[in-house]
Amino acid sequence: MNTYIALLRGINVSGHNKIKMVDLQQLFINIGYTNITTYIQSGNVIFSSDELNTSKIEYTIINETEKQFSYAIKVIVLKKSELAAIYNFNAFKNITELDFKKVCVTILKEKPTEEGIEKVKSLAATDEKIIFKEKNVYIYCPNGFGKTKLSNTNIESKLKISATSRNWNTITKLVELSNI
Repeated sequence: MNTYIALLRGINVSGHNKIKMVDLQQLFINIGYTNITTYIQSGNVIFSSDELNTSKIEYTIINETEKQFSYAIKVIVLKKSELAAIYNFNAFKNITELDFKKVCVTILKEKPTEEGIEKVKSLAATDEKIIFKEKNVYIYCPNGFGKTKLSNTNIESKLKISATSRNWNTITKLVELSNI
């Protein structure tokens, strides 16, 4: 069995696309996944599967969510090792004065182009930090994520790539839960 982390985008946001975690967990059980753990209401699911193809897993979750809840959502599935790599790279780990409550990682469906990277970097305010590493964007927003132009939507728009963002606390907790 392989451990995966599904990051569902667009559920339980501002009262839209509501899915109770118990119902999401049952959806994963119905698909045939095991060892299912959900974390907070924003669509983080750790589970096990014999399937090796993450694209096939994403497709299945998207289709079953649409069938059961009538929501068209985006999903990125990470292998446990990919989540660990995101956590271990931590672009800001050596900057001790950073408030990690203001750090997030935007996980991209595919690797961005240099042109796209430059477009996203142009959105950053002077006090914000942004570092690209393969299919991940590490972002530090000292004034909070509600005030930055580095939103998930803007990043997707500039890169023309599906993405989902998680704050550093969520990344840390998902690593912990996936190692249980």
